[in-house]
Amino acid sequence: MLTQTALAHDTWAPLAAAHAEHADTLTAGWRSRRLAGEKHEIDDFLFTYYTTRPAQLRRWHPGAGVTLHDAPGGTEDFAERAAWRWYEPTPDGGLAVDVPTFLADRGSTVRYVRALVAATAGRPTNVGCFGLHEWAMVYKQGEDTRHMLPLRLGAEGTDAVVESHQIRCTHFDAFRFFTPEAVPLNRLQPTRDDQPALEQPGCLHAGMDLFKWTNKLVPALPSDLVLDCFELARDIRLLDMQASPYDVSRFGEEAVKIETPEGKAEYARRQREFAERGAPLRARIVEACDALLAGAEPVDVPA
Repeated sequence: MLTQTALAHDTWAPLAAAHAEHADTLTAGWRSRRLAGEKHEIDDFLFTYYTTRPAQLRRWHPGAGVTLHDAPGGTEDFAERAAWRWYEPTPDGGLAVDVPTFLADRGSTVRYVRALVAATAGRPTNVGCFGLHEWAMVYKQGEDTRHMLPLRLGAEGTDAVVESHQIRCTHFDAFRFFTPEAVPLNRLQPTRDDQPALEQPGCLHAGMDLFKWTNKLVPALPSDLVLDCFELARDIRLLDMQASPYDVSRFGEEAVKIETPEGKAEYARRQREFAERGAPLRARIVEACDALLAGAEPVDVPA
């Protein structure tokens, strides 16, 4: 069940301001590059692939079950919040997330996210993929790459790495970008329908997607959880590109050479670290979804 909490304006307003400042820091690079017409093939991913809107990310939400009260005489920030979607006035003059309406609109998403995240959390961490999904996305494509970056080993060297490894990608949203020549090389053939049955906590993209799932459940989930998932996704994205076939030296980053034993060991070590960071976030997501769904239809968790 949702724990009901009430916050006075002088309590929650500083939290909202600190959140906005933190979000602004995290999105500063993206915003400045947009103004300058510049691109960054590592960092921009979180804003283009996930279509992140900095203005939305900086909005602070306490999550469902929390009632916010205004200061005497009224404040602009409280009045602005009253117009935000899924907020409703409470009998005592406050504002809170309208959980029944939110569930009417997004209940299927809450159930899906809960089931997917719980199933992923319940599986062992697999660190044997070595980030070869990015290599499979350019296999047999020559120098025609998905990013405006050169291939670190050239086209022939990249293809040789793919051909000398077993591809074992479990993540559908990575697999769907494989080249036609790489598709049959993958040990699995993931689909959207079997995503909840295949996701595992060592997958970099499953870790990055925690941001996507929490962002879909705003404002019912607290904003600090969303930003924690955003920061995890940002750090994972760096490894994703360091271990890719691309030369990322222009960004001052060193390659994780997964074609070598040393590179494989580093990749697996950092995979485990990200899985450990993701574990409490997954637990918080499941707990928040369970609280939202209390009293609703039971949630089926895939095996």
